[in-house]
Amino acid sequence: MSAVHNEQTKLLATAINNVAVAFIVIGAVTPMTAASFGVPTVPTLTLGSGFFVTIWLCAGAALHFLARRALRSMKP
Repeated sequence: MSAVHNEQTKLLATAINNVAVAFIVIGAVTPMTAASFGVPTVPTLTLGSGFFVTIWLCAGAALHFLARRALRSMKP
């Protein structure tokens, strides 16, 4: 039974971590990449946009650590 539990735990942690990666890509990597390529519709970097990038990064980091916490429940 513990092997099944461990596999389910790994699947859950992977799913949560994938969402964390998506948050980081959407909120931080995409705006930086668009700005570096000179996309004309990219908003200028202001305090407000920097705040939202920080929120996206923090949300991604929180989800990543949630996934790590889920892995702690694995059974030997």
